[in-house]
Amino acid sequence: MSSTTDKIKGVANEAAGSVKQGVGKAVGSDKLRAEGAAQELKGHAQKAVGDAKDAVKTAVNKSAEHVNKNI
Repeated sequence: MSSTTDKIKGVANEAAGSVKQGVGKAVGSDKLRAEGAAQELKGHAQKAVGDAKDAVKTAVNKSAEHVNKNI
């Protein structure tokens, strides 16, 4: 999965989790609030994975540029 895909899925899970928490709070469902919180955390993690992939890609590209300049 690409970093962009991870980030998009992360944002979607964060939003869905937030909505679930709101609905759970509105109807008094602790279970729904907990599910929403878990989904929101999953979204944060997915975004972090996307950011990490971007950081690795950037580091690899910089290293490759450095090697190519020295050849």
